[in-house]
Amino acid sequence: MTIVDLQSGPLSLRVSSKGGLVLGFWKEADVGKVPLLRPAPSAEADALSSSCYPLIPFGNRVKGNRFAFEGIEYRFEPNTKWDKHYLHGEGWQADWSIDGQTETSVEMSFLHRGGNTPYAYRASQSFVLDDDGLTMTLIVENLGERAMPFGLGWHPYFPMTPETTLQARSEKFWTEVDEWLPGEHTDIPADLDFSKPAELPHRWVNNGFEDWNGEARIAWPERRTALRLSADPIFKHAFVFVSDTAFDPNFERDYFCFEPMTHLANGHNLPDLGGLKVLGPGGHLSGSVRLHPENI
Repeated sequence: MTIVDLQSGPLSLRVSSKGGLVLGFWKEADVGKVPLLRPAPSAEADALSSSCYPLIPFGNRVKGNRFAFEGIEYRFEPNTKWDKHYLHGEGWQADWSIDGQTETSVEMSFLHRGGNTPYAYRASQSFVLDDDGLTMTLIVENLGERAMPFGLGWHPYFPMTPETTLQARSEKFWTEVDEWLPGEHTDIPADLDFSKPAELPHRWVNNGFEDWNGEARIAWPERRTALRLSADPIFKHAFVFVSDTAFDPNFERDYFCFEPMTHLANGHNLPDLGGLKVLGPGGHLSGSVRLHPENI
């Protein structure tokens, strides 16, 4: 495991080769060092206690751990002890290699073949820091012998304070059914309408948002700070997660997740693949997200 610290002007970033994780992203301000992502508790943190982790070769779950594509049925095996599904791909559990590094950037990659998934691919991830923000980029290359549907995403954890608001415009909403799976798409509930700045509801939230416009803004008024998230057009969807004490007894309403994704959860079993991109052998898929802090 390699820990890398980057610095550019008032911004600092810590990443780990274990899981390709972000362990912290901060801005120096008049009020002190402000966390822009939830800081990990230690350098040895796993993905679930990190600041952000990658979703590759796709994010979320596939219903029944199976899907059919071009006449072939594929199956997955669970990759955690607490979920019966194969979850979020391999990136968040992989050992990434550091391929390049400067004072303000780092590149890493890993290869995956076999295991509990039919996918074979090379993944690369880069973090580039400048005085104005952080750019994260994911690239995946299909190393398999057949075309397969691929997707990209990130699972960032944002600090949640009593005055935190989220603004992110989407067109549709996906309900949640048993086993943390998506149900059906419908109109966005009033307490999850983030077309204008709104507080996160005081309840469990684990839902996909369809046709997100690629822009989000998170504000922490008591810290006089906001974070603007801008995603490449390929990221057409997003997922919002707010935990509760039934799921996590230690949850203190101190974080939430807003996850940019190129595809819908369970896209493998949707008629149009839910935004997943079919890559032939040697095909590539890439996308970037930029996090830009603002004073308020």
